[in-house]
Order: sequence, then C-alpha cells, then structure tokens
Amino acid sequence: MKSPAFLIPPKKFKLTGGTYKFPKTPIVTSVLKEDSLAVNTLIKRMAVHGLHSIFARDAISPAVLILRNGAIKEQEGYLLECTKTGITVTSSTAAGAFYGICTLMELLTIYGTTIPCCRIEDAPQFKRRGVYFDCSRGKVPKLSTLKSLIDLLASWKTNELQIYIENVFTFKKHPAIGKGFDPFTPGDIKELQDYCNERFINFVPSLASFGHMEKILMLPGYSKLGELPGHRNMAGGTTLNPSHPGSIKLVEDLFAEFVPLFKATDFNVCGDEPWELGKGASKKAAAKRGVGTVYLDFIIKIRELCFKHNKRMNLWSDIVLNHPEIIPDIPKDIVMLNWQYDMAYKERRLQRSNEITDAGLPLVCCPGTNSWQSHGTRFNMATEVVSQFAKRGRELNAEGFMNTDWGDSGHRNTLAISLCSFAHGASHAWNTAETEDKTHAERFTKHTFNDTTGKMAAALKILGEPESKQWAYVSFNESLYSPKPFFHFYSHDWVRMDITDFPKEMFVKKDAAFSKMDFISLNKSEDPFMKLMAEEFDLAASMDRLAWKRLSIAKRVRSQAKVSSNELKSHKSELTDLSRNFASIWKKINRPSRLCDNMEMFSAAIKEINYL
Repeated sequence: MKSPAFLIPPKKFKLTGGTYKFPKTPIVTSVLKEDSLAVNTLIKRMAVHGLHSIFARDAISPAVLILRNGAIKEQEGYLLECTKTGITVTSSTAAGAFYGICTLMELLTIYGTTIPCCRIEDAPQFKRRGVYFDCSRGKVPKLSTLKSLIDLLASWKTNELQIYIENVFTFKKHPAIGKGFDPFTPGDIKELQDYCNERFINFVPSLASFGHMEKILMLPGYSKLGELPGHRNMAGGTTLNPSHPGSIKLVEDLFAEFVPLFKATDFNVCGDEPWELGKGASKKAAAKRGVGTVYLDFIIKIRELCFKHNKRMNLWSDIVLNHPEIIPDIPKDIVMLNWQYDMAYKERRLQRSNEITDAGLPLVCCPGTNSWQSHGTRFNMATEVVSQFAKRGRELNAEGFMNTDWGDSGHRNTLAISLCSFAHGASHAWNTAETEDKTHAERFTKHTFNDTTGKMAAALKILGEPESKQWAYVSFNESLYSPKPFFHFYSHDWVRMDITDFPKEMFVKKDAAFSKMDFISLNKSEDPFMKLMAEEFDLAASMDRLAWKRLSIAKRVRSQAKVSSNELKSHKSELTDLSRNFASIWKKINRPSRLCDNMEMFSAAIKEINYL
C-alpha cells in the first residue's frame, strides 16, 4: 500500500491490523554494542515524545528489540515489524539496524506514541547516497555545524559526504595556501572522519586540481602556473596550465598531505570548468591535438597520483561531455559525476547520462539544491532536477546519487535554505518510486521543525519562488546607480541586477508575501541546531525582502525618478540592521575569517546612500 507521510519513504509498507502503544518507560534492547548509535538516537527521540526510555541488554519484553539475521541480504536493508506487543527491527548489519530505527523515529513523528501495527521491508535504491557541501567560496563552517549536519543527513539515510575544498586546508609544504580563510587542519579532517564513520557515512575527499584554482593562483609564486594569468582580472586566472611541469607537481604535493587523511576508497579530484583551457599556455597544443585531448592528458596524470594513494578517481563530467570524442579513451575505473542544475540547461547533461554508462564508466548523478546566489532557493527548479536525475539514474543503474550545494560569490546563502533539498535528494536516493515531490516541503518541515500547520512549508516555498533569481542576490553587491559591483569575491563575473522587467505589481506582491514569513515562531523543534536553522531562515527572508526594496529603489534611481529622503533613510537603517544580524548569525555557525568580505559589501551599500 502507499506509505504514510514519511520523509524518507520505505520500499514496502503494509498495515497488519491493530496498534501498539508505547508504555511511559519503554525498554530498548540490543545484544550488540555496535547498535549503540541506533539505541541512543531512538532514546533521544523518544524523550521528545515524553517517553523516558531505558536500555536493557537482556529485557524479556522490550518495547523495541534490535536483532541480526544474515538472511537479510541487503547490507543497508532491514525488516521492521510492529505488533500489538512491541517492535522488532531486524538487519544483517549495524547500518541496516540504524536505518530501521530512523524509520521508527519517522513513525513516531507521524503517529505519536500509538503506532499502527505494520510490516516494513526496506533497502536503498542507490549504493552511494551523498551530499556535496561547498566550504570554499568564503564560508567555512564550524566543526560543530558540520557535525549537526552529519547527524541530520544520517537520519535521512545519507551514506556519503563530500566537502568542497579549493584552498581551505593547512598544507605544511605550501603554508600560504588557505591563509586568511580559516582552513581545516588535518586534525579537523580526522575528527570529521571519525564522526562520519560512527554514523555510517563515507567521508570522501574532494579537492580542486585543475579548474577553480584561482585562490591559489592569485598568490605570489603560484600565478606562473596559470593557463591564462590575468583572466577575469585574477593574477593567475582560474585554471592550471597542464603543460607546465610545476602544475602536476603542485597537485602531487597537495594530494600527498590531504588524501591520506581519508579512509574512503573514492576521491573526487573535481576537474570541472577549466575555463581558460586551450586559450593561453596550451593554445598551440589544443589547436594541434584538440582541447579534449589536452584535458584528458592532464586527467590521466592526476589519475596516476590517485593510484599512489590507493584511491579510485571521481571526476565531474562537464568537460568530458563537452568533448565526447575522448569518452572511448577514458579509463573505465574513473567514476563520472554528472551534474546539471536546471532541466532547461542547453547542454542537457542529465539527458546525456547514457553516454557515460554506454561507455562502461561508473555514473553518479549530481543535481543541486539551487540555493547558491539566492537568498531563498529556486525551489521548483531544484525539486524538478533532483526528481528527474534520480529517475534517470535509476533507469541507467547508476552507482550513486549526490545532491550538490554551492556558495558562489561570497556564500551569503544560508545552510538552512539548502536543507529541504538535501532531504528531497535523500528521499529520492533511497526510494524514488515512493517520493512525493509536491508534498515534500510539508513533510520536511513537519519532520525537522515539528510544524504541523503547514505554514512553515508555505513560507519556505514563497522564499523559493521562481522570482528568487541571481539578480536579487547581487542587488547588495551593485551600486544603486549602475551595475558596477562594490566587491569581487575571487570568483565569477557578476550577474548584473536586471531592473527592467519588474512592474510595480511584482514589488507589491513580494512585499505582501514577506509579511507571511516568521520562521522562528513557526519552528516547534527544541533541537538547538534546528533553532539555529530557523534563525537562518529568518535571515534569508530578511535579505530577500530588503533585496526587493533595493531593486525598487535602483529602478527609480537609474531612471532618474525621485526617491524620497525618508525612504533612503529607512533603507540605510534596514541595511545596517541586516548587516549586524548577518554577522551575528554567521559567527554562530561558521568560522569568522571571510565574513569581512560580506561586511565590506554591506558597508559599501550603506555608504553609497549618503551620496544620494
């Protein structure tokens, strides 16, 4: 039968008649120490429902019994049986037991302490079910934040985490890299490694090694390694020169310190978006042999470095699909991470996923949260691309599914606005067939924020309406007079604020919509992390609301229409309050170093008003 309102729906759910009511002091039993995470997590969740449960290893009639049975072949699968006398979770592994307990916790959220008798047989759809989290575009999260995120992802049956690193690691041999960016230390990585392992999450290393090297190439002594120094007004550009012997030597040095810290077999070398390739130092080679061949030659060198560390190379697929002529020559052990974030994207990489599998290459499907360069999300776009990628991956028997989250241009977008899509991706990664896209936001806010009214989901969707495009995000970065940016965050050229297509009615509509948002009061969760996330939701709404006011002012200023001094004074006051709140929340969740970039941006916007 159709599953009830699970956030992560199981494969088979069958009601068997009757109910089981938890006693006020339920006993949880398992004979194995490796089930401690499952037991402790369940006891903590029971307390939320007023149940003061205890653990007893040899209880005669426990409320919840965790068992092992080798007959359950799926390593992460489980059988959950709820009868009138109690609940049994049976699995062949500790991971399967934990996932069964996660489903039981969802049943508690849905039904409370009286659960219908049922039988649930469950196992995941994709072997690798991951989240990719950007920690390199200005915002480096505290370890406490990452641990809270890991706990949440584990409860959604996610089993892989990658954090994107360009320069935010302390390299002993290259101490200038990461300086001033609050980089992770080897100790940080090992601590996260242990935390992930305890929660059945594979912590996979990810390090830029070809494109997106601008923060390293801008340093004195490194710009000579750039393919096209000066590109986008950056000292060394963004891409390594594959023909310079120092390029692969640098990559070798970085790998030697970074990669051995991770236990995972896979290693994501990135390799995406080497924008200048074939346009600078490698121009002659590209003209002679083709850009694709030049790219592949360098990738093969990186692959050899992966072998030195006993890692299987993972690679973003964009350049490979841009140059399909090289696909037959790609070694079959390279895992292709195929990404696309918009179903309307002209290159249609999602639809072309079969070109990867037809060549015998392993495939991981990688949609995105669509939270970057936005105060909300491009909610409908994210929902559609996650759903379609999961279905395509299922058709092609993909190895994995990994939902990506980025922080372009200073990473002002909050973690909170990505969580709904993380959960949506986790749901599809586990069970595409039973995932309800249209009601996902309601399920998400109920299970994570304990909002049963639907109001928080409605506010979340408004914050993620289609109008939440990049121009709203960059409105703080641009002068009210012109598209000239106040500040550049070492990355992409700015998407200019477009003020020509916004009728007055749209501004009125948005202002009315924002009056319905109050995430802090709508949050009913007592979890400290979720309280922080509610604060971030409110901050996101405040930023988007003020961005719309700023768009309205900019439209009139640029058309030389009058803007009252009172309105400008109010705008300045709101910008000042917003910048203070932004800094306060940033410091609660993230390391402080690159906060200065965003504060410089806010300061420039505030100062400009004095001259209007």
